[in-house]
Amino acid sequence: MNNHHLISNYYTQHRDEIVHFVAVRISDADEAQDRVQDIFLHLLAHRQPIMPNTLPSLVYTMARHQIADYFRRRNVCKEYEKHAKNADFIGEIETSLSARMIMEHMEQSLTRLPEACGRIYRLHIYDGLKVSDIARQLALTYKQVENRLGQARRQMRQQLAPYHHSQAV
Repeated sequence: MNNHHLISNYYTQHRDEIVHFVAVRISDADEAQDRVQDIFLHLLAHRQPIMPNTLPSLVYTMARHQIADYFRRRNVCKEYEKHAKNADFIGEIETSLSARMIMEHMEQSLTRLPEACGRIYRLHIYDGLKVSDIARQLALTYKQVENRLGQARRQMRQQLAPYHHSQAV
């Protein structure tokens, strides 16, 4: 039984329960359906064999990740909206200047990263590529890219920490 047949059968039999699982947690039925569709599309594109006994665990793990991504994005949007609503003209100018200063500092910080980490970080942040896409493009394993991206993120957080603390005031 190939992945496509296995996944199609599982989708047909369990779609509603997975949508319910996601919808209960994010309180948005339409968004839940989109998230579940993304899970199964991702599974269909998966090239490695998937075992029938591990498929349910894999699907629910991916669903939990989708739920976490949903809340992460929602929080970022809320934070942005909060700041956008409270900014007046002078605040917008200050924000533009601050953003430019942060971007300059970020670019300087990127040059301090090991070359491989910096390249992966740029592909992820600036080009919006996923870890799997970066791994494929650079002919690295998923874990190598994931580890280097994690290392780059930690170093960038340390470098940009002064800006985070000054913005909180």
